[in-house]
Amino acid sequence: MTVVTIHKAKTELSKLLARVEAGEEIVIARGDEPIAKLVPFEPKQQPVRGYGRFAHLRATLPANLFLEPMSDDELAAWEGKYSFPGDNGE
Repeated sequence: MTVVTIHKAKTELSKLLARVEAGEEIVIARGDEPIAKLVPFEPKQQPVRGYGRFAHLRATLPANLFLEPMSDDELAAWEGKYSFPGDNGE
């Protein structure tokens, strides 16, 4: 582990970062007192998320659910046949 002063760290930051990328740890000190440490960044791997505790409630839909045409009754309801007085400004 290398110890460098703040002044040297400011003037040689690029070189220090290259050394850190290579795996070295560098301590930055103010006088004789260490104040910071440069270490390589290790990205955290996100765990693969499962379905969780409600997996047993997961519904399956038929593949052709949205591809089937509406029945005449469903189409009439969609077009407002079953609307109530006062709906749609009436």
